[in-house]
Amino acid sequence: MCSNNYIQQVINSKLSLHKLVFLFVIACSFSLHSQVLRKKTTLLMGGRFDISIVDKDSLSAAQNIAIVIAEITRIENLISDWKPDSQVSQVNQNAGIQPVKVDREVFELTQRAIQLSEITNGGFDVSFAAMDRIWKFDGSMTEMPSAEAIKKSVEKVGYKNIILDSVASTIFLKLKGMKIGFGALGEGYATDKCRAMMIAKGVKAGIINGSGDMSTWGKQPNGNDWKIGITNPFNPDKLLAVVPLKDGAVTTSGSYEKFVVFNGKRYSHIINPATGYPATGLCSVSVFGPNAETANGLSTSLMVLGQKEGLLLLQKFPGYSCLMITDKGKVIQSKNFDNKHFKAKF
Repeated sequence: MCSNNYIQQVINSKLSLHKLVFLFVIACSFSLHSQVLRKKTTLLMGGRFDISIVDKDSLSAAQNIAIVIAEITRIENLISDWKPDSQVSQVNQNAGIQPVKVDREVFELTQRAIQLSEITNGGFDVSFAAMDRIWKFDGSMTEMPSAEAIKKSVEKVGYKNIILDSVASTIFLKLKGMKIGFGALGEGYATDKCRAMMIAKGVKAGIINGSGDMSTWGKQPNGNDWKIGITNPFNPDKLLAVVPLKDGAVTTSGSYEKFVVFNGKRYSHIINPATGYPATGLCSVSVFGPNAETANGLSTSLMVLGQKEGLLLLQKFPGYSCLMITDKGKVIQSKNFDNKHFKAKF
């Protein structure tokens, strides 16, 4: 969501069209049964949003797209940690000083982020925004940082030092210099909220795609499910798979373009917030499930935890499945992944 939060360390590639986390929507744009599909692309929350709405006519679709954009903007103004007047920035500015009262929405989002931090044993950490940027993935780094520097880089990171008061609806960061950030959850949360809003308004179908974090509902105007293409990370001009999606979400975390190699070992730009060391072993993780916020947190966590621990973690979320691609090009599916429409092609 910005250069100071989790998303830049987790997946900087979200900020450009070429790096939209290996996902795009394969959609048909024709009208059937008095339905039209209208799309709009815009920049929100520091990244690209593609909004697709199926509605009764073009005017209604355009009006609902405007409502979606207004809602995403509202959320951004609440949780952005680079907007100095947002509630999250106020929490960060008062780290080590005093608790800050926040809207219930912000409080509950923080609460869920801490729960995910706990269940992943810090593989995901909402306080990761405070990490020192000692790893460089722009070609300038010629040797690994020292163990001491790596340890120091995460000394202000630690979800256990976040104090929540549910009655007062306050958030307190115990250590001065601590920060929280929602780069790894924010877009997914926003797409989920907008989907719920559109369904409540009676909009039959659509996709909200926040930099690759997608929430879908309904079907295309031709009656088919939405089709999500997953790009081959080793050959971005080709698809690895086309997966139908209805009333669900998909997110991808990946690092195939930003990494360094030392002594023959590949180090991802996605950093383990518990250790300060880069993730290794996987170059892409796609997670499918009912909720984009949760799927986003899981895809990030699986990248950090790796294949074995990541698949064990996913078993705690039976409604979610995943597709992993290793640094060596091996494709790994969770046991509950629907591979009926999937063919790996490298």
